[in-house]
Amino acid sequence: MALGSPIVQATGLTKQFGKLTAVRDLSLLVPAGEVFGFLGPNGAGKTTTIRMLTGLVRPTSGSAYVAGFDVLREPREVKRRVGYLAETPYLYPKLSGREFLHFMGGLYEVPADQARPRAERLFGLFELVDKADQLVESYSHGMRQKLALAAAMLHEPPVLFLDEPTSGLDPRAARLVKDLLVGLVARGHTVFLSTHVLEIAEQLCHRVGIIHQGQIVATGTLEELRQQAQREAGSLEDVFLQLTGGSEERELAAYLRDSD
Repeated sequence: MALGSPIVQATGLTKQFGKLTAVRDLSLLVPAGEVFGFLGPNGAGKTTTIRMLTGLVRPTSGSAYVAGFDVLREPREVKRRVGYLAETPYLYPKLSGREFLHFMGGLYEVPADQARPRAERLFGLFELVDKADQLVESYSHGMRQKLALAAAMLHEPPVLFLDEPTSGLDPRAARLVKDLLVGLVARGHTVFLSTHVLEIAEQLCHRVGIIHQGQIVATGTLEELRQQAQREAGSLEDVFLQLTGGSEERELAAYLRDSD
């Protein structure tokens, strides 16, 4: 598959919260038309990076462009062109699913005559038609996740930032989301995917970036990451553990040995 010019570009991106540096000197390029996997241990800086790239958090230093717009100087234009699914999305519990999507359509300035049919198609896609007029507070976790993803897609953004999109979904719904992402990329969209489910990243992503302690430690295809980790073979999980320098697997091996 031929990939396009960079649609997400960051150079020296840094974010400090007081004395804590959550992201340090991060640089990356994501071509248009790919699924880019963004992986890292808990607390590595994944969510902070995504929030900076979507214009929700202002960087302390560095620069970033998304869909050709500067996240520092043009955050409103960036937000028009991205869809963002947070790991724990907030949905208004006293709105029905249909009311929530109509509200999001207004927020993104989607004309009503376009927002309504799009919302209905999304309800059908995510098997929420029978629940569309029920209050969000009555939705299960999986249903809320699907509604939040529908909201992120309603304005048909060229770039989707998804933080754990399959969290809480049953296997059928998770497969639907995976197939959907493949279909969106085939139509020219770009997906920036953060997940702890490394099998999903291995199946879907054209390239992967691994962040550790706020810094990018590797970027590339699985084969390129194997080379950086100096491994001839192995799963993405093996490469991930090698590159992030975790000691957990050694501690587990020692525990099992000592328990014999």
